[in-house]
Amino acid sequence: MPRGLSQRVQEALAAYLFLLPFTLSLLVFFGYAFVRAIYFSFTDYNMFDPPNWVGLSNYINIFRETRFLIALRNSIGFSLIVTICQTAFALMLAVVLNNKIKGIALFRTAYYMPSVASSVVVTLIFLWAFQRTGVFNYVIELFMRYWPFLVAFLALTAVFQLLQVFWDRSRGRPVRWLEPGALLTSFMLAVVGVAALWGTGTVSAIEVEPVRTVWLNTRRTIPEGWGWFSLPLPLISIMMLNTWTTAPTFMLLYLAGLQDIPRELYEAAAVDGANRWQQFRYVTVPQLKHVTFLVMALGIIGTLQMFDQVAIIGSAAPLDSTITLAYYVYSNVFPGGALPRVGIASAAAMILAVLTLIAVLIQRRVVEDNG
Repeated sequence: MPRGLSQRVQEALAAYLFLLPFTLSLLVFFGYAFVRAIYFSFTDYNMFDPPNWVGLSNYINIFRETRFLIALRNSIGFSLIVTICQTAFALMLAVVLNNKIKGIALFRTAYYMPSVASSVVVTLIFLWAFQRTGVFNYVIELFMRYWPFLVAFLALTAVFQLLQVFWDRSRGRPVRWLEPGALLTSFMLAVVGVAALWGTGTVSAIEVEPVRTVWLNTRRTIPEGWGWFSLPLPLISIMMLNTWTTAPTFMLLYLAGLQDIPRELYEAAAVDGANRWQQFRYVTVPQLKHVTFLVMALGIIGTLQMFDQVAIIGSAAPLDSTITLAYYVYSNVFPGGALPRVGIASAAAMILAVLTLIAVLIQRRVVEDNG
């Protein structure tokens, strides 16, 4: 660094020098491409002929295409549902894994594995699991057959837990409703009770037909008959896959945020008589407000741009049941044997960018208003 410069200026120059390679690559590979896409969205460019200026024709005509409207509906529904589910799932995992328990590092690693695994490999595994005789249908069949045992186990656990809590409180012991030691005893007694019910024939398995739900190669929508407010079952399958693979990454962000919350806040809340749920609602959630904004912003951006899983599933599901805006852009630029419609694809890309910006701005405004 040149001599005579203040420490603050030297630190700023050093930071800008480190950022320079990334800034140049951003300008060349993203900024230039973005400007070109804006220009192409007002032309009829097809990669072979010179682009002709058509004004707003692409933006007008694109809303007349049924496939674009389907892709728009699928992308918005996919983004809203997956973002909410993966945010809630990530927060729940982070709260559980934030406890100081022996061997918790093993569980943290296991929960994070889906995020580091190849999306291609994971999607191919899910393709196998979603078959008519795959794992998902088998698990559903097991649940339908043995749900009486599950209900009996939960009912007996609740009864034994209530009896223990009432017994301890009647003797003047301050115990919680979900006292860990009593809960473990209730689980063990419930297992014995279910075994006794099964041995006496009071509870038995139900004979059910084999579950052969078609998850991918179908045009069925849920809820059925709701028109544009229903989502195709193949897209819902991809939602389950996407939530499972992305939630662990956001779990790490929440885990870092949880470890930054001062313990004094929980101690003060406990002194005021707050229980675990109240501490979570009035201490944990407000303190994680900015982490939640980051998680939901990244989730919205990622889900609106979801492409790879639809491309990998390919012909295993009807295109109209899984197509998103990102795949719509790709299919118009690389349409197989037809001429590319770069103008239409660029217009769709601009609409996708505006949707992403609007969603993030709305979320930011909500966070600021609640802050």
